[in-house]
Amino acid sequence: MTMSPTSSRSHELLVSLASLLLQPAPGDPQHSAIAQLNTPMDLGHDEFQQMVLLAQQHHVVARGMEACLRQYRQEHDSTRAKWAEEALSTERERISIALGFLHEVCATFEEHCYDVVVIKTLDHWPDFGSDLDLYTNAHPDKVIRLMEGCFNARIASRSWGDRLAHKWNFCIPGLPEAVEIHIGRLGQTGEQAAFAASLPKRAHTVLAGGYAFRVPSAEDRLMISSLQRMYRHFLFRLCDIVDTIALADANAIDYENLQVFARAAGIWKGVATLLEIISDHAKTYRGYGIALPEFVKEAARFGGSEIFFERGFLRVPIMPQAALLYGSQLAGTIGRGELHNGARLSLLPWLATAAAAKQKLTGSDKGIW
Repeated sequence: MTMSPTSSRSHELLVSLASLLLQPAPGDPQHSAIAQLNTPMDLGHDEFQQMVLLAQQHHVVARGMEACLRQYRQEHDSTRAKWAEEALSTERERISIALGFLHEVCATFEEHCYDVVVIKTLDHWPDFGSDLDLYTNAHPDKVIRLMEGCFNARIASRSWGDRLAHKWNFCIPGLPEAVEIHIGRLGQTGEQAAFAASLPKRAHTVLAGGYAFRVPSAEDRLMISSLQRMYRHFLFRLCDIVDTIALADANAIDYENLQVFARAAGIWKGVATLLEIISDHAKTYRGYGIALPEFVKEAARFGGSEIFFERGFLRVPIMPQAALLYGSQLAGTIGRGELHNGARLSLLPWLATAAAAKQKLTGSDKGIW
């Protein structure tokens, strides 16, 4: 696939950003080779702003600007260092406001004895997601009453996909980001009921910005990420790659438990494929991949060579790669006798077709996804 000059430049900026974020330490044998990759050092102001926008889309603004700032200071480039400082300051202010709201919402859930887990949003720390994602097993009516009564929140218009996925978006006065709450189910069509119900049991507490939050285990994080990347959006953000590499490098992943949980959810092939793709990209950005067990590699259906860059993101081909993963998930769900969840999952192609048709006719799939 041939990229336009604009798309090609965006890809170059993404590679530069990834190389900065994943650059080995100076003492690492790979450091010299990776350091020779494109860096943002010679960018003009407009291109630097383009890189900041790209970093926002990929949820790596804080980490990306911190890496740029270090580079610029080493080069005594005060002009570009100031650009990085300004972008970093703006992002930290946004995160500080959102984090305060997130803590208040979680604390209120806990005061009402409702289990609540922060999913996706804090996976990128010290970066932060574009909205506040939560999971709870509480009844929807109770959640709605709590959000409306305690935060004067308004329920955003729900798409067909939102209804199937069993999630609600709430708009809180003073908070620019939406609060997206998944209730009792996970997955694009809400097909993951058993996995969702078990999420709070395996959650643990982390500190972020001086606040304590309950977040999923590393294995559950990877499963949720796989549901998003391999079974719904079919694209990778740079944060997915950086976050997963950090987990793997810290030996935080129990691959055997991950296999057990993912097989039970019917998405083991997708999880293994996600890990193989990220390992391949790690080789590109820093010179070496993730030390994946052999049984993970054997379960992966394809790797990073199948991924392509388009419209600002690294994309997974729908045909045949993503379609085969979907078929395997559907067959496994029905094979386990989960007919209701299988019926929900079987609606995904129709939902995707409707979204594609509306996108073509109106330029937006709003109301569908």
